[in-house]
Amino acid sequence: MPTAALSSAEQAALDATIRAAEQACRAEISVFVGPIEGHDPHSFATSLHNTLVLPSRSILVMVDPTLRAVEVVTGGEVRRALTDAEAALAVEEMTRSFAEGDLSGGLIRGIRLLAEHARA
Repeated sequence: MPTAALSSAEQAALDATIRAAEQACRAEISVFVGPIEGHDPHSFATSLHNTLVLPSRSILVMVDPTLRAVEVVTGGEVRRALTDAEAALAVEEMTRSFAEGDLSGGLIRGIRLLAEHARA
């Protein structure tokens, strides 16, 4: 998924975090950073999530820095372990970092938090 707003070093750190998180929680994790299509961030994130190989076992994190929109979409199997309230806590953690200008750090902290809560 596109993450053009990140440097190559930040992208590498994010990729390593995603791999570790996927091993920890046994869910597939995808990240999209960029402009959304349309006017509804949630609908856009849901449509992206539905294109994933295993949407029922996936977590999608979508960030549009211009709109200041953050969405987390989880599949049915993931929702058994990761509640909406836990996903909301991860979004809060990410947006706090984003507000300080730390996109990469916010994504990394949010993904770690999502994986921690999604462990079955």
